[in-house]
Amino acid sequence: MLIVYPFAFLTGAFGFTAAAAALKKQDLRDVGRHLVPAGIVAGVAAAVPGVIDYLTVVPPQSSGQERARKHALLNVTGLSLFTTSWLLERSRRRPGVSLLLQGLGSAVMSVAGYLGGTLVSRNQISVDHRYANAGRWQEETRTNGGSRALTSAAAPLGVDQMKLVHVEQSRVVVARTENGYAAFQDRCTHKGGPLSDGVLICGTVQCPWHGSQFDVKTGEVRCGPATENIATYEIEDAHRVQRE
Repeated sequence: MLIVYPFAFLTGAFGFTAAAAALKKQDLRDVGRHLVPAGIVAGVAAAVPGVIDYLTVVPPQSSGQERARKHALLNVTGLSLFTTSWLLERSRRRPGVSLLLQGLGSAVMSVAGYLGGTLVSRNQISVDHRYANAGRWQEETRTNGGSRALTSAAAPLGVDQMKLVHVEQSRVVVARTENGYAAFQDRCTHKGGPLSDGVLICGTVQCPWHGSQFDVKTGEVRCGPATENIATYEIEDAHRVQRE
């Protein structure tokens, strides 16, 4: 995880700068002055996979997306505070203000780090938690929203396996149960968790975020905390489509 490098460099810079101010040691201040640009560069590098995850992995219209926005905003704010402090240090002006900015930057980045950890642990962003026999992650984009397109997407699936299909602006899960194929919305009605990344067994899909369960054929809630049913879609029988 690249985030450990900017966090270590920048909070370390604050520590050295604070020690320099307390002990009147110029060499400690020099260390802090060199750590800040290294942390800024590392922070920009760490932002690249973060942006990719936000655009491709974080489910839209979910609590995870809102949390990811706050995480990104706080990281940008923290980097900006450290950048300003570094410019003040270079100009040898207002060392007290520079130290204050670094302290604020460290606090902001600590909160951002907490949110980032929550994205990984609670929202399971970029965590592979495939269950037994779930198969490899499958994802596909379709321009045709018809049931035939959904069926052809489902063809390679084994029993209790799912596939995420992007149909225009919608995210649809195609699943294969013991009783055939089913198609339903990817968004959990509780907090927007990705059902395609959950567990499918006996015709019931469980959201990976908070454990809500839904019947994949009817969309009905089998177990909370969700209280609203999910949308389901008609899907043609795969074997009949193949014969045609």
